[in-house]
Amino acid sequence: MIVINGQNLTLDDFIKVARDKVAVAIDEKGTGNVLESRRIVEDHIKKKHVLYGINTGFGKLSDVRIKDDELSDLQRNLLHSHACGTGEVFSGDVVRGMMLLRINALIKGYSGIRLVTIEKLLELLNKDIVPVVYEQGSLGASGDLVPLAHMALPLINEGEVFYRGVRMPTAEAFQEAGIKPLDNLEAKEGLALINGTQAMVSVGALALHDSMKTFIHAALSGAMSFEALNGIIDVFDPRIHELRPHKGQGLTASLMREILKGSKNVSHQGDDHVQDAYSLRCLPQVHGASLDAFNYVLETIETEMNSVTDNPLIFCGKDDVLSAGNFHGQPLAIALDFLAIAASELASISERRLERIVNADINGKYPAFLAKSVGRNSGFMIVQYVAASLVSENKGLCHPASVDSIPSSGNKEDHVSMGTIAARKAHRVVKHTRKVVALEMFTAAQALDFSGRNNLSPIVARVYEKIREGVPFIEEDTMMQPYMDYVEKLLVENRIGDKKLEAMVWTDR
Repeated sequence: MIVINGQNLTLDDFIKVARDKVAVAIDEKGTGNVLESRRIVEDHIKKKHVLYGINTGFGKLSDVRIKDDELSDLQRNLLHSHACGTGEVFSGDVVRGMMLLRINALIKGYSGIRLVTIEKLLELLNKDIVPVVYEQGSLGASGDLVPLAHMALPLINEGEVFYRGVRMPTAEAFQEAGIKPLDNLEAKEGLALINGTQAMVSVGALALHDSMKTFIHAALSGAMSFEALNGIIDVFDPRIHELRPHKGQGLTASLMREILKGSKNVSHQGDDHVQDAYSLRCLPQVHGASLDAFNYVLETIETEMNSVTDNPLIFCGKDDVLSAGNFHGQPLAIALDFLAIAASELASISERRLERIVNADINGKYPAFLAKSVGRNSGFMIVQYVAASLVSENKGLCHPASVDSIPSSGNKEDHVSMGTIAARKAHRVVKHTRKVVALEMFTAAQALDFSGRNNLSPIVARVYEKIREGVPFIEEDTMMQPYMDYVEKLLVENRIGDKKLEAMVWTDR
C-alpha cells in the first residue's frame, strides 16, 4: 500500500498505483488542514464574503454573485458544463494516475473541500472504478478543467466508468460494486476537483517513465549495433568526457563501457579504421543530452505531483482565501515539449545506426539489407523504411505545444499553456521511439548472425539470446511484423531491462 500525504509522492509510487493498481491510503496526520480549510470556506459563506468560485460564477462570469441556496447547484452545474471532452478516451492508467494526483493535491488542505469527498474519490481508485475521460479539450489553464470534470462526475453518480473492464453508466457500476455516491457537492468542491494540472501530469509521468526505460534499451540497441559495426570503443574513454562534464554524457559513456565490457567485436582507433560515423562516435553526447533532459523533466514532474494547483487557495491560520494562478500548466508544457524532443533524438540516432547496418555501401561487410540471397530477397530493406517513417512522424509531433496560446473565457483567460497537448504528443513520441529502438535490436541481431555472434559482451549476448527466443535468423523473406512486435513487447514488458544498468544512470533514485 502507498500512503500519501501531499508531499511524498514519487514517480515510482505513481507507476505502482496507476499501472500496477497498488492500493492507496491517506496519512491521517495530514487531514487536519483539510478539515480546517473547509471550516474557513463555510465561515466566509456565513459572513457573506464574496469569493471567486465559492459564491461567484467562473472565468468571465466571476463578477456574478450566487445566492447561498444555489451554491450546491453551482458546483454540480460546473461539472456538467465543463464535461465537454472529445476524441478518444484516456487509458485506465492515465485516469487512475489523475485520481491519485488529485487526491494527493487535495489532502494538503488548501482547497476547502470536504474530507468525505476526497475519501469517495479514493474509494473509487482503490476499487478500480475508472471514470471515462476524453483525451481532448484541455487548454492546460485553468488547469485540466475538461478531463477533470469527467473524472469527477462519478462522485455524484453521473458520467460513465470502466468497471471490471466494461464501460457502463456510473449508477450501474456503483450498484454492482455496492458504492454509495455523494448526495451533492458543497460550495467550492466542484472547482476544487477540476482546477488542476493532473491530466497533463499523469500523461507526462507515464511518458517519462517509459522514456527512462527506453533510454536503457537504446543504450543496449546501440551496443548491439556497435558490436555489429566493430565500433571504436575508445570514444567511451572517461578522459574524453571529463573535458566536457555534462552529467548525462559522462553517465552514458560509463554505461556503454559497462555494456560492452568483454566484447571481442569492438575495435580500437587505428585497428582497421580511424574513426566511426557520428551515430556511433557521438553516442554519449547525443544519448547523454537526452538523459539530462529526462532528469530535468523528472524534477518538474515530481515537484508538480506534490503541488497545490487549485484556485482560490485557502490558507489556514489567517483564514485567507487568495485567488491566483497555480493551475497554469506552463512549467509542465515546456518540460513535456522538452521530453518529446529528447525522446525523439534517441529514435533519430537509432535509425541512423540501423541504416548503417543494412547499407552495404556504407558498412562494407554485410550483404545488402542483410539478405542471405540478395535480389531474390529484400531482407531488412523495409524495416529501415518503417524506422524512418516513425522518426519523420516524430519531427512533426515535436513542434512545441507550449509556444501556442488561444484566449478563452471571454478573454479573461488570455494566456494558456496547452500543456495537455504537449503531454499527449510526448506520449506518442516515446511510443514511436521505443518502436525504433526495437527495430534496431531486431536488425542488429540479424547482422550479428553474419559475424561476431560468439564474441559478444556478456550483456549484449543476453539481449541477443532473449531476442532469439522468439525471433529466428531470417533466411528467406517473410512477414517481419510479428517479429518486430515481439521485440517491441520485450521492451514494453522490460524483459531485457537491467536494474544494475538503471542504477548506474538514475543515480538519485
